[in-house]
Amino acid sequence: MTLSARFPEAGTLDVQAFINAQPLSRYQWRVVALCFLIVFLDGLDTAAMGFIAPALSVDWGINRASLGPVMSAALIGMVFGALGSGPLADRFGRKVVLVVAVFIFGVFSLLSAYSSNIDQLLILRLLTGVGLGAAMPNATTLLSEYTPERLKSLLVTSMFCGFNLGMACGGFISAKMIPALGWHSLLMLGGILPLLLSVVLLFWLPESARFLVVRNRGVERIRKVLAPISPLEVANAKDFSVPEQKTVRSRNVLKVVFSGTYSAGTLLLWLTYFMGLVIVYLLTSWLPTLMRDSGASMEQSAFIGALFQFGGVLSAVGVGWAMDKYNPHKVIGIAYFLAGIFAWLVGQSLGNVAVLATLVLLAGMCVNGAQSAMPSLAARFYPTQGRATGVSWMLGIGRFGAILGAWAGATLLGLGWNFEQVLTALVVPAAVAAIAVVIKGWVSHSDAT
Repeated sequence: MTLSARFPEAGTLDVQAFINAQPLSRYQWRVVALCFLIVFLDGLDTAAMGFIAPALSVDWGINRASLGPVMSAALIGMVFGALGSGPLADRFGRKVVLVVAVFIFGVFSLLSAYSSNIDQLLILRLLTGVGLGAAMPNATTLLSEYTPERLKSLLVTSMFCGFNLGMACGGFISAKMIPALGWHSLLMLGGILPLLLSVVLLFWLPESARFLVVRNRGVERIRKVLAPISPLEVANAKDFSVPEQKTVRSRNVLKVVFSGTYSAGTLLLWLTYFMGLVIVYLLTSWLPTLMRDSGASMEQSAFIGALFQFGGVLSAVGVGWAMDKYNPHKVIGIAYFLAGIFAWLVGQSLGNVAVLATLVLLAGMCVNGAQSAMPSLAARFYPTQGRATGVSWMLGIGRFGAILGAWAGATLLGLGWNFEQVLTALVVPAAVAAIAVVIKGWVSHSDAT
């Protein structure tokens, strides 16, 4: 990167060109680590209901169909959290929204542990979901704005695999904690840890420099957040800019996201993410229960359910690396296609625990790897002025797929569908997701760097 590229006008530093030209600093690694912790705890709390459902059903003496609304409550809250937080983050900043979001889901998760009936738990999980829905898209946005283009997909997708790791750890932890301490213990853990993290974020997480530039928050404030990356070069800059300042004039974030340039890509991103979450949440919410119905022990059910999430941890880095090297839309499309195949094979393998566990892991690698990559794809697609809104609305609209997945599991089980039939049905959303993301690459593929 030449000096003139980073200083297109005398004394003006292009923030993204500056970040692209630097080696990744300890300061940027700190942002990666903090965002990873946010989505890790988000995943831990999101998966909690799926893992406590069998114990909760026994403890309260309710049937599994009655748990459907509670399973979906946090997901409904996530819709409101995601849709509301994006415009707020594009107006007031990524950091303040993140700190508040983590605090909210910590408080209400902790209160959920003390629920005494199904109605209380439903309301508290709904409020927990508001915080959960606001946290993830804004962590994605903030990190994407601190990463160089050559590593953006790899780092953002690697961060996002913290969500899958959190969900997987929820399974591994619940297999030990719930039999020993009861279902309340997992919700308590999912509340205390975010409350501690919110304090850390308040002092250690920086605001996005790109956001500060497009919102004209002051040269010295921008200089302060960029200085740890390369102090001398930042000190010499008289002003700062980002590329899209010259091409995106609107300050209305919804006009940016739904403009002619971005509208088709926005709708296809929504469809892809929606279908992916149908798969993820049907399996996350009901795989342990399906396993129990098929004769597996509670420990085996929790462990195999956790393997599904752990698969995403194993694949996310590889998917992110491939996106930076090859056509990212085709990479994600192939992952969804393979997810459908492995889901069908899982349904054919109930009699062999070793084969079943392996196939669940592979299905998790494909679908969770693809889902982990979608926020990175969206973050690359939208400009700074509407990035938080674009990413968060994709995740928010996608949550309707999560609600559908959790609800469909309860409905199909209520209709008497067996393990094989439920898993075979997942081929349909996998195929739709694969086709939609590939079409997005054809009709609306350019990145807003």
